[in-house]
Amino acid sequence: MRKTAAAVSLGIVIAFLVALAFLIHPFGQPPSQMDDYMIQNSQAETGTNNVVAAVLFDYRGFDTLGEATVLFTAVMGVVMLFRAGKKREG
Repeated sequence: MRKTAAAVSLGIVIAFLVALAFLIHPFGQPPSQMDDYMIQNSQAETGTNNVVAAVLFDYRGFDTLGEATVLFTAVMGVVMLFRAGKKREG
């Protein structure tokens, strides 16, 4: 019973977050003024000529750090699984 309640609660929370994401920003409609702003102001604000690098490391630095952390954690999990399998065989 507790597992079912937890699964239903988790499903409700995920459905709420997905609905909220679609309400905040409609799918398939990129904010064009943000593109123009980054292209025009990235060199003055970040000091780099490469707009892509400015977006990845200056404007979205914490997001990029989070993505790197998730990838690192996934790789370490796979490595740990392979090592656990190797110890059992030997």
